Amino acid sequence: MSNLSRRKFLITAAGTTAGAIWLSACGGKKEAATSMAPAVGGAADAPEVKGATLGFIALTDAAPVIIAKEKGFFAKHGMPDVKVMKQTSWAVTRDNLELGEAGGGIDGAHILSPMPLLLAAGKITKSKQPLPMVTLARLNLQGQGISASKELLGNKLTIDNKAGLAKAVADKAAAGKKFKAAVTFPGGTHDLWMRYWLAANGIDPNKDADLVVIPPPQMVANMKTGTMDAFCVGEPWNQRLVNKKLGYTAAVTGELWKFHPEKSFSMRADWVQKNPKATKALLMAVMEAQMWCEDPANLDELCEITSKDKYFKASVADIKPRLAGNFDFGDGRVVKDSPYRMRFWSENASFPFKSHDKWFVTEDMRWGYLPASTDIDALVNQVNRADLWKEAAKAIGQEKAIPASDSRGKETFFDGVVFDPENPKAYLDALKIKAMT
Repeated sequence: MSNLSRRKFLITAAGTTAGAIWLSACGGKKEAATSMAPAVGGAADAPEVKGATLGFIALTDAAPVIIAKEKGFFAKHGMPDVKVMKQTSWAVTRDNLELGEAGGGIDGAHILSPMPLLLAAGKITKSKQPLPMVTLARLNLQGQGISASKELLGNKLTIDNKAGLAKAVADKAAAGKKFKAAVTFPGGTHDLWMRYWLAANGIDPNKDADLVVIPPPQMVANMKTGTMDAFCVGEPWNQRLVNKKLGYTAAVTGELWKFHPEKSFSMRADWVQKNPKATKALLMAVMEAQMWCEDPANLDELCEITSKDKYFKASVADIKPRLAGNFDFGDGRVVKDSPYRMRFWSENASFPFKSHDKWFVTEDMRWGYLPASTDIDALVNQVNRADLWKEAAKAIGQEKAIPASDSRGKETFFDGVVFDPENPKAYLDALKIKAMT
């Protein structure tokens, strides 16, 4: 078991049909032709309720949920009373989902993709009982980072500098300490990216390192005080670390797994069951917001909106560069128009591939967050509602955006390891470093 410590084609609210050609956030690459259906009308299509309470963490990938509220997409689809509430940590998000709005909590959230699976399995709830959850969409691909303290600039940590990482770990051991790496939630994406990076470079995250949990907005402050040697978190916090000259980005997670899934838009299953039309309305709004977020014409406005204290409480200088695909790693490496920038809609970013949830379940089994006996397909099929995403896509004129399959097929990681969603066991068996239970 883990030794983790406890602790974007403009679309207006008027709902008119629109068309646009997607461009990448920093260049002229044509990505897809899109069209927008008018807002749903008629009593038969009206949502059962006019609002829902949704949580988010101060991370760039929460932008679609925030923009759906700020630009009127929720209202366009008959949900004017949606509340978007900042959560201080993923643990608080978990607790408020367990409470539900009726108990003073939330109905759904911008969330780490593995969390709805872990909640449904009853592995992270305070009650230790399963909390049925539904994943409606993926919110983004890529856009996270593994950062290191400025004290490790000499180690020149990168995605695959095994020698530099080994020396950093060995130096800590010689001083009677362990290499301390911060993540945001046990079994969440940042935890899994950190563990994968360490293990692929020969470091056992359970034996050779000390993984601690720190809420995303607190990462930089904790690095300043020397609380950790490295951390894995979403933006804008890796960029802020560089801007403050407190450390550098060793790797961006797109290097680890290109176009990897990251956050999800998920709801309590009981809310979805009770409010199917409202669920569809929320989903349509979030999908339209994702298209808006990826349109380069909206980048400046996106940054201005999300920089506000009630959202990220971060400067535009912290948010904008990496969204535009411009990466100053803080160690001399500068990359323009990076293929590893965050995607909100292109590359099927919004579609919740079941094969990706199968990897999350498999990896959580690898590290002991889920038992080795977990029925992967059953858990994924219970939580992942790609069928509802397809219905919403058709309703907003995005039928062409529906992938041919619920599986993206085999995935290849930076170290050459391949995950075949048709054979998770073979993947697990081939991994040298793991902690199965």
